[in-house]
This record gives sequence, C-alpha cells and structure tokens, in this order.
Amino acid sequence: MTQILSWLKPLLGAFILITLLQVTGLMGSVSSYAQSALLKTGVRNAKAKTLKNAETFDFNFTIRDLNGKRVPFEKYKGKVIFLNLWATWCGPCRGEMPTIQSLYEKVDTSAVKFVILSIDRDSDEAKVGKFVSQYNYTLPIYRPSGYLTKQLDVDYIPTTLIISKEGKIVSKEIGGTNFDTAKFRKYLLSLTQ
Repeated sequence: MTQILSWLKPLLGAFILITLLQVTGLMGSVSSYAQSALLKTGVRNAKAKTLKNAETFDFNFTIRDLNGKRVPFEKYKGKVIFLNLWATWCGPCRGEMPTIQSLYEKVDTSAVKFVILSIDRDSDEAKVGKFVSQYNYTLPIYRPSGYLTKQLDVDYIPTTLIISKEGKIVSKEIGGTNFDTAKFRKYLLSLTQ
C-alpha cells in the first residue's frame, strides 16, 4: 500500500498543478516558454525543402485584418505566401511567433507575403489585438472572414504553409518551428526567382 501511495502522490501533485495552470490561464505561457527554449536548440528548425507532391492551394476565401478590412485571399495569387495558422491560447504558436517576426523583418515582403491567420474564437478577437500589441509584433495579422477552405481546417496548430508563385503548397510545417534560419530564408528567396 505504501508503494502505491508513493507512486500516486507525485501523479496527483502533477494533476493538481496542471489543473491550476489551466484554470488560471497560465498553461499557455508555460508552454510558450518551454517551446521557445526548444526552438533555440535548433531541433525544430524549418525544413528548407519542397514537398514532392505539392497540391494546388484553394484561394477561394476571405480574411480580414485587425481593423476589420476584408481581403480576398486571391489578392496573393502570383506571390510566395508564408501562411501561418495560430491562436493566442496555443503555447507552441506563441513560442514560434518571435522567429516569424524576425524572419518577416529580414525578407523582401514585396516578394514574400506573410499572412498570420489567428483562428481564435470570434469572442476572443480583443485578445488577438492585445497579444499583438503586448509583444510589439508588426506582422500582418488576420482573422477569418466567413469560412476557410478545407485545406485550412488543420488538425494541429501552429501549422505553416508555404505557397509558391504557381499556387502550390510547397512546404508544410506542423508544430512550433524556428523559421528564422539562414537556410530557410535562402529557401524562401529561391521560391521568388
């Protein structure tokens, strides 16, 4: 019986701690810090290679910026697109965001279009703006305006798609990823040629 209790105590303690972090809303922050530390190791650097069976991207949807301006996604046809799906409550999303911001600051944004698409609930829209302001992100942050295509109905976030000028999904990263590497910047630049 003593052995069972000695095994059960740490498990119960971990359960209580996780529940407390969830209830207080701090779980996302803890997860974000852990993700940031992992990204710094280089283990989750973005792959700088094109998918073998690149599927055609469906541009038939509309997004809106944080000011409510609607943007038909077709506007980006013919450009290389860095499309990231994320949410404010997602620790890995928050952990990778600084690497996306840094990448954004280093590439030619007239050739590579960034669409950072928050899939937070509509009722949490204020949280998105607050998050962006709190961390001084200058990335172009958008929200869905109506439905999204089936390709964007992803099982996990963050998910990042790189779409070629020809409208093909040439790269897909799932999970927190470090995008600010020389190798990945070179890859993006090669797609603009």
